[in-house]
Amino acid sequence: MDLSTLPPQLTLPACFIGGILLGYGYFRALRLTANLIVSQGHPLLGLALTIGRLAFLCAGFYVAVQAGGFALLTALGGVICAKALMLRQYRGDAA
Repeated sequence: MDLSTLPPQLTLPACFIGGILLGYGYFRALRLTANLIVSQGHPLLGLALTIGRLAFLCAGFYVAVQAGGFALLTALGGVICAKALMLRQYRGDAA
């Protein structure tokens, strides 16, 4: 099935929501990796988290690119929104 044949009214919101989920998973794993490094945890766990989050992000973008360029940009926008939301949440917790 070719995802680029689906209507944009369906694919773009789905890619944005998927991008938010991708971003949340990616930045959550990044935070866990940073906490692991600071607490001097096991290095192989840090490596596994790094490879896993990069593979997760690449797989999500690969699915989005199957729907076309606008869908990829929309997914990227979702990832950036997730980053902004997580930074706002983190700054709110720290204050």
